[in-house]
Amino acid sequence: MTGNKVFDCSIIEVSKISSEAGNLTVVENGVNIPFDVKRIYYLYNVPSGEARGGHAHYKLEQYIIAASGGFDVILDDGKNKKRFTLNRPNLALHILPGLWRELENYSSGSITMVLASEVYDEKDYIINYDKYKIYANK
Repeated sequence: MTGNKVFDCSIIEVSKISSEAGNLTVVENGVNIPFDVKRIYYLYNVPSGEARGGHAHYKLEQYIIAASGGFDVILDDGKNKKRFTLNRPNLALHILPGLWRELENYSSGSITMVLASEVYDEKDYIINYDKYKIYANK
């Protein structure tokens, strides 16, 4: 395991520029994000009661942002779990490699934006929790 624990992850306040015309949040490689973004995707229209995630990554880092609405992210390092609530678009949860993640409690109209450090690679995913527990407890 990489040694990352749920307590190593935190919510980061990214920029928020306010004006009478509204707010603007900027995320820039090398400025307010600790990795180069190689992929951006977003989740939306998640039905009430549904969960997303349910996997870990060997090397991928992520910033997860509630672009609209809110939801919870539960991180698991094989020994500890920690719940984060995201509901402001200028806050990002920095998830380090090697942690199991689940997203739940979506509010109506929520949009989850994910900034990822790597392009999609099926081999980087751990999708079986029992296999994850073995990996995490090495």
